[in-house]
Amino acid sequence: MALMEKITSYFYQLDNFATSLLIFTIAVILGLLLKFVLFKLLDYYNRHSYPLLVKSVIRHLNHPLNYFIPLLFISISLSVVPLSEEQIAVLRRIIEILDIMIFAWLLIKITYVVQDMVRHTYILDKTDNIRERKLITQLQFVKKLAIVAIVFVAVSIILLSFEPVRKLGTGLLTSAGIAGIILGFAAQKSLANLLAGMQLAFTQPIRIDDVLVVENEFGRVEEITLTYVVLKLWDNRRLILPLNYFIEKPFQNWTRTGSDIVATVYLYTDYTIPVDNIRKELSRILDTTELWDKKSSGLQVTDATEQTIQLRVLVSAASSGTAWDLRCLVREKLISYIQKNYPESLPKTRTAFSGDMSVIDKHQ
Repeated sequence: MALMEKITSYFYQLDNFATSLLIFTIAVILGLLLKFVLFKLLDYYNRHSYPLLVKSVIRHLNHPLNYFIPLLFISISLSVVPLSEEQIAVLRRIIEILDIMIFAWLLIKITYVVQDMVRHTYILDKTDNIRERKLITQLQFVKKLAIVAIVFVAVSIILLSFEPVRKLGTGLLTSAGIAGIILGFAAQKSLANLLAGMQLAFTQPIRIDDVLVVENEFGRVEEITLTYVVLKLWDNRRLILPLNYFIEKPFQNWTRTGSDIVATVYLYTDYTIPVDNIRKELSRILDTTELWDKKSSGLQVTDATEQTIQLRVLVSAASSGTAWDLRCLVREKLISYIQKNYPESLPKTRTAFSGDMSVIDKHQ
């Protein structure tokens, strides 16, 4: 009799398990179906009005919603599954934890959607993009800070849902002051970088796509993280610098107040060079190139040594990259002009002899 009761109980539990599994399967299917319908409706109604928003939402939120909506249906179905209260309590705890994790994932992906829309509205690919670079620099830092905060809150909620962890946390509050001091000393550099990041994001001595000269290296700001800055150098190398470097040490920012820049070219020639003719040739060169923005130009004799004079050419350009190309062009064309028309005015060394030359002839 006892054996029959055990067999009956076993089959009853097996039947309950199969029924519960079927209910959960139906819940998952309904959740995926609802998600599919929502995305189709979103795509249909907003295809012409907000195509970029729809594209960004589908790209970033597709995977999180594949899990989030079915889990919601599973949570609803817990009230009808034929399981014991203990089993339902365990399942409910597991589903709650998964819901928190996936909801945090969903919030993180929403920050990416916001970033896509801001980047579309404020485009960097134009000459005067200071306002855009300022906003995107702040957005990038705030986004990363928001992601850290979302992860921290999600993990905290998950841990505090367990009674032993809550008791442990209450006990640790009494020693929080000492622990804070110890952690402060241990992580002072990391905290300094974080504070430097906040200062950089809102005072903005540097921005995304700024042109900098740092450690005698020329490059553009490619990325600003919570702890370091990535500088893309002119030859595609990357220079990685901590954030507090830009607070503590001097550096050159060529695009701080504007993208336009004045380029400088130095030439060294003999004293016999006709400077006015070189000025005329400079004007001719600038008139034949689109690299010059037609704002300013000039040529002056800025130094004179025992053997040469220094000619300084100033030309303006719309951006630092264009200014570099313009400098190279002007330098090349002027050198070619001097070589062709005034070769005797190239730098030379003069030696003068004085005295009786006949003495030298006798020795020979």
